[in-house]
Amino acid sequence: MSAPRNTAGPRAAGPRTPYAWIRDRRARLDDRGSGAAAVIVFAFLFLGLAAFVIDGGLSISKRERAADIAEQAARYAAQDIDKEALYDGSGAGAPIRYENCGTRVKAFARASGLSGPDIAASHCVGGSAQQVEVEIQLTYKPVFTGFFYGGEVVVHGRSVAKNEVG
Repeated sequence: MSAPRNTAGPRAAGPRTPYAWIRDRRARLDDRGSGAAAVIVFAFLFLGLAAFVIDGGLSISKRERAADIAEQAARYAAQDIDKEALYDGSGAGAPIRYENCGTRVKAFARASGLSGPDIAASHCVGGSAQQVEVEIQLTYKPVFTGFFYGGEVVVHGRSVAKNEVG
């Protein structure tokens, strides 16, 4: 005669030990590795947010730098005054030679270390004997988000320098 078959499942196979219930539960509810997916999702989320914070700060910094260079370039262009008109005693003050504004802006941009295309795009917007207005272009490459923006980002800075004698 053969032995009767055990059809009651794993619980009826032998005597119950205190750890048998834990082993059975682990076998039924095995969730090892399920936290890895959450860790990966949060890692990508964290890196994405960090990329926007870093590149956002870089963008603000470059815009401020463009504005600073524009202010200094406008001052440099406004320093080109007509000294003969100043010394002739007519009381007209010291008019700015605004005809040279574009040349002086490009010279200042070159001295500031801007790239060739940025120097070519920097120019004198307007000028008179009393004031000059300058626009500076600055190009930079974002650290992380350049993949989404498609390369380099161009920012502009604009400033006015007035002639005040006194």
